[in-house]
Amino acid sequence: MDHTILFITLTLALLGLVMVFSASAIVAGNRFHDPEFFLKRQVAWLGFGFALMHIASRIDYALWKKLSLPILLCMTALLVIVLIPGFGVVAKGARRWLHVGPISMQPAEMVKLVAVLYLAAYLTKKAEKLSLFRSGLLPPLIVIGLLGGLVLLEPDLGTVVVIGLVSVGLLFLGGARVSHLIALGLCAIPVVLMLILGSSYRRQRFLAFLAPWKDASDGGFQITQSFLAFGSGGPLGVGLGEGKQKLFFLPEAHTDFVLALIGEELGLAGTATVILLFAVFVWRGFVISSRARMPFGKFLGMGLTLLIGIQALVNAAVVTGLVPTKGLTLPFVSYGGSSLVISFICVGILLSISRDRHAGTSKVGRGDPDHG
Repeated sequence: MDHTILFITLTLALLGLVMVFSASAIVAGNRFHDPEFFLKRQVAWLGFGFALMHIASRIDYALWKKLSLPILLCMTALLVIVLIPGFGVVAKGARRWLHVGPISMQPAEMVKLVAVLYLAAYLTKKAEKLSLFRSGLLPPLIVIGLLGGLVLLEPDLGTVVVIGLVSVGLLFLGGARVSHLIALGLCAIPVVLMLILGSSYRRQRFLAFLAPWKDASDGGFQITQSFLAFGSGGPLGVGLGEGKQKLFFLPEAHTDFVLALIGEELGLAGTATVILLFAVFVWRGFVISSRARMPFGKFLGMGLTLLIGIQALVNAAVVTGLVPTKGLTLPFVSYGGSSLVISFICVGILLSISRDRHAGTSKVGRGDPDHG
């Protein structure tokens, strides 16, 4: 088992616990009369995620290839169900959650993992045809487009962007022609612009991104408060627990913008350390993928690594004002049950690939693309 990946994951998760409590204690005390409200839930989700990571690390990853299509169909059904009034739970203007007893789950978080499983299985079977557009590249684009369209109806553009970037990256690594991918990107630009300009709140976010200080009290409030958090931190930060932006200034300080609070309380040193940990995570993920003996393991490992790395990169870009604001968490660090659990499952599968245990290797037939 790759202990570097495991160490980085646990380090980020423990840092996340500390920062979630620091960021949310005052808000939770004011809203729920319990400063540890969010901390208790994060600890519970962390324990659940760690258990699932352990289970996933013990499962022969070849099993995910057989389950990829059934899981894809189940996920498509969940994405449809969450859009049905009475089933999907509406919060902050978006219908993204399903309640199963006391547990609230977000299918859009799970669809990221499902997309990677599907693409890894598809590339294992069709990698030699991927240079052909109609018979090789088009089928996975249709499937990913369907999943993205359902997520977009919630609406959740940020998740769609991550799924799109991960899919393009994995298809490129799988052997798709660069010219096809560039053409795909050029076709996507007017669609994304139409989605942004056709929605009032997205248009406001985009305009705030272009000139945040012009509307610092309204549309640009969140990103300008994030800038102030980073600026106040300096090289070494103001001290753990001493940040001021969490005092009802920076919205979502314990979720999407937790990196800004790290920048304020732990300074440039703390922020750089977090970024470095994610960079090492991505490096080790690709090392694990390159050493996998089965093609499915290579594609699956690369896809999971891209998923964690791209989401971390997009989150960092959002809180530093490099891209418009999106509702994306920082893997392992931000508060959020579904995101945390899915990230831990991704790590569990990566650990399984690093072990390269193939319980069913002897049963692989000559016609299987993974034979060898």
